[in-house]
Amino acid sequence: MTDAIQRITIDPDVCHGKPCIRGLRYPVTTILEFLASGMTTDEILADYSDLEPDDILACLSYAARLSDVKSFARMNS
Repeated sequence: MTDAIQRITIDPDVCHGKPCIRGLRYPVTTILEFLASGMTTDEILADYSDLEPDDILACLSYAARLSDVKSFARMNS
């Protein structure tokens, strides 16, 4: 998992400092939203040719790591 997480970068000059894939302007949140909406990895990769399969896995690993907390504030949508 550590190798995958290294694909996620945080740079204040890219997407307002949101976690992104390899310094590209693809926020992790966007990729996770694509997956949550039902898009497959193949569909995402077809639409965004500069992404790689490991980038999608890195987003999932990053989300899994973030979800592993002892407590969190209740989200109101």
